Amino acid sequence: MYHRLFFLLLLVGLPSTLTWAAPVQQEFSDWQVTCNNQNFCTARNVGLHHGLVMTLTRSAGAHNDSTLRIELGGPENVLPKIAPIAPRLLLDGAPLKLPGEHWQITPWHLSSTDSVTINAFLQHIQDAQALTLVRGTQSISLQGLKAALLFVDDRQKRVGSETAWIGKGDDPPLSVPPAPALKTVVKVNPTPTPFSREEFNALLDYGTMRMNNSQCSLDPLRREVWVTPLTDDKALLMQSCESGAYNTIYRAWLVTRQKPFVAQAVRLRLPFQPADSDEREIELVNLTFDEKTRELTTVDKGRGQGDCGVQTRWRYDGQRFRLVRYAGQPTCDNWQGPDAWPTLWITR
Repeated sequence: MYHRLFFLLLLVGLPSTLTWAAPVQQEFSDWQVTCNNQNFCTARNVGLHHGLVMTLTRSAGAHNDSTLRIELGGPENVLPKIAPIAPRLLLDGAPLKLPGEHWQITPWHLSSTDSVTINAFLQHIQDAQALTLVRGTQSISLQGLKAALLFVDDRQKRVGSETAWIGKGDDPPLSVPPAPALKTVVKVNPTPTPFSREEFNALLDYGTMRMNNSQCSLDPLRREVWVTPLTDDKALLMQSCESGAYNTIYRAWLVTRQKPFVAQAVRLRLPFQPADSDEREIELVNLTFDEKTRELTTVDKGRGQGDCGVQTRWRYDGQRFRLVRYAGQPTCDNWQGPDAWPTLWITR
């Protein structure tokens, strides 16, 4: 179900005072484009690339900060045994000549952050079929690249501007609207008072009691309870409840640190509605809490390899957990883990 997901927030009917952009993720033949709530866009080839991937990123606004990377990686490539890729790149079967002057080249990676170089390279390849390697099965399909680039131009309102990749015009860079403002989620009490031994034991006993009386399908011998200080007067209690092949569903509560314990269920509600769901509230899938970052993380894996799915991160603001990062990778192609999936939502 993760092969072709489209995360799209429709703004119809929402107040015009909203200062963030609608996150979107869409595929164009063999290319995937993701643009987050700041109109920062990432495009890369997906599918049967066998570890040869080209990634383009570009921020919103007049400055046009962009990057281009071509790299060889993935679990099926044992890199120390593979020859450098730059001299072996072919464009539709002919040796690739890198246009532009500003390239950084290492054995299995070449990149540029120079907009002139990137523009020249895209102009050179946009109507071709594929980038491949001599004596290799790896391939970057260019089917859909031009449509993907035009989508980014339109998304960032660059069509008709000098800064556009495809829809170029004579409008100056300053005609491009800036990135929307970045929201802030304050980190509340980053160093809460540690539990005393008595406090920890009492909360753990309380959590075990809740677990033993829960309607969870997980084998009781596999159920676990975690408790950690959240603030000086509240603790976070987590309990594993349901389990599938590679995903575990949790329950979590905000619990007072003093008896009599009062618990409030943790519910994670997105600030936008994904197009593949009728609900903004998400399940607590593979839930973890990082005591250093003070963030709650969910990872809904599309398959066991963990190379596709949805990852979210949440920060407690004193009342509830608020979303600070939402990343999604719909195509399962053995390329990236959750921490590297493209983002659809970020905050400060």
